[in-house]
Amino acid sequence: MSTVAAVVVTYNRKDKLTTVLDHVLAQTRRPEWIVVVDNASTDGTDEVLKEYEQIDGVVVVRLKENTGGAGGFATGMNKSYELGADFIWIMDDDCYANSDALEELLNGHAKAEEAMGMPLPYACSLVKWVDGNICEMNNPGTTWDWGKLIAKGQENVLVTHCSFVSVLFPRWALTKFGLPLTEYFIWFDDQEYTLRITKAGPGVQVLRSVVVHDLGVNRGVNFGDANPSNLWKFEYGARNESSFRLHHENPVSWLKFVFRLAQGLRGGNVPWSIRAKLFRKAIEGITFNPKPKMPRSVL
Repeated sequence: MSTVAAVVVTYNRKDKLTTVLDHVLAQTRRPEWIVVVDNASTDGTDEVLKEYEQIDGVVVVRLKENTGGAGGFATGMNKSYELGADFIWIMDDDCYANSDALEELLNGHAKAEEAMGMPLPYACSLVKWVDGNICEMNNPGTTWDWGKLIAKGQENVLVTHCSFVSVLFPRWALTKFGLPLTEYFIWFDDQEYTLRITKAGPGVQVLRSVVVHDLGVNRGVNFGDANPSNLWKFEYGARNESSFRLHHENPVSWLKFVFRLAQGLRGGNVPWSIRAKLFRKAIEGITFNPKPKMPRSVL
């Protein structure tokens, strides 16, 4: 039987983290390892994790500084690779997985591969918000023939990219394509990675695998929402997507992104001082082009 390592990246969310871990531990197909990456939390998370470390299979990686979601996932995925996991299932510290979420991901991925006649680089869950509606931030991008597996009687959708809120990667995808870009820190690291590995073929969203994303507000990403308190996140977003569109797609795609950035800022009536900072970050993306690192194996 294939082995699975679940990866949870956390930063200062000890209350939600316990719910996340309890849901992972209660899976009908329990993972062999649960790798928790603590991004230098300061809210008492470490004391909580000391209790979970007593549970067989729980592995805690404590980082000395906050490396963001991108760095945390790269660290956790690399640790899972070192442990020898055949599949790596990753999620945020506010993602509550239904009890059969992992079992359905594994089954859906296997059925999709059989129907497609090829290995598929990832499988992601259907992400709901706390009220049962779809979580707007976590809708994957679909292929032009997204319903191909549905036509074959499956509850699976072919996708081009997804968020890091419950996604399953086979080991070979890391061996071939490396890890997420730690330099992204936060924002667009999930799209960059899943778009990168779809060079091997489409991913699949398994509709029977369901998780709940406990966000404060159910709203997708929009540059029109930028304000002084969240500007730091949007700055990473502008730089990272600018870099991706230019260096991994083409100049036309980059220009379309800049136009979309301008439209979003104008539509949200964002102050000019903030607009200027975000445009500077988009320009920074022209020279920002990090390269992926490969995972290490100690086996």
